[in-house]
Amino acid sequence: MRKTITVLVVMLCLTALLFAQGKQEASASDAKVLRVAMECGYAPYNWTQTTNANGAVPISGSKEFAYGYDVMMAKLIAERLGYKLEIVKLDWDSLVPAVQSGTVDCVIAGQSITSERKQMVDFTFPYYYASIVCLTNGDSKYASAKGITDLAGGSCTSQLGTIWYDTCLPQVPNAKILPAQESAPAMLVALNSKRVDFICTDMPTAKAAIIAYPTMKILDFAGSNDDFKVSEEEINIGISVSKKNPELTKAINSVLDTLTVDDFNAMMESAIAVQPLSN
Repeated sequence: MRKTITVLVVMLCLTALLFAQGKQEASASDAKVLRVAMECGYAPYNWTQTTNANGAVPISGSKEFAYGYDVMMAKLIAERLGYKLEIVKLDWDSLVPAVQSGTVDCVIAGQSITSERKQMVDFTFPYYYASIVCLTNGDSKYASAKGITDLAGGSCTSQLGTIWYDTCLPQVPNAKILPAQESAPAMLVALNSKRVDFICTDMPTAKAAIIAYPTMKILDFAGSNDDFKVSEEEINIGISVSKKNPELTKAINSVLDTLTVDDFNAMMESAIAVQPLSN
């Protein structure tokens, strides 16, 4: 009789254990997924790497991983809100349409909060504030420029679909503006190969660039009377969300509201320090 009872108890314990394990697996599979789109090629905001070093996240449908400031922020938001994070790699021009169509839940990709974009998608509070600078080669005649008028007549380019190209470069007197480049790496290659005299970008991108290209020089005109004229909305970097999903925008804002500018800057410096070309 004791053997029968013992066997019954063991069977009941095993059943309970399997039931609990099944519930945990079901719970894991039912976890909400936050699908975040980015280029995975725009260091230090985001980039692609071959391992999960430093906490990189797998890229959906790929054997590669994504990391950078945007991934750090996406991980923080997903963790705080109880989501499982999925990174979706898309071209720059495909980011906003992907949000509009519902292919992804949001875009965290260094997007400026412009009025034009706000007509298509909603934006969260800024998750970074990016100042505008130029990059030139150290041996360029423009390396000593103190303001945008000193760049007059120079050939230049920047990334397609950015305020750097659409708003800033036209402010340079008699600038020879070449066609926009499809990506940040492409505009850096154009400068490094001296196809252009200078490019326009933001400070984080510039800081990351001079690690890869030490001979380049950052031209920062901030504080002078001869700087680019941009609005606050154009240098505030936000997370774009579908207008049909205000609940998600509100939830993300609840996380961003707990962070400070110092938090943002510290995270960005961490991203710059571990980007692949910095090692």
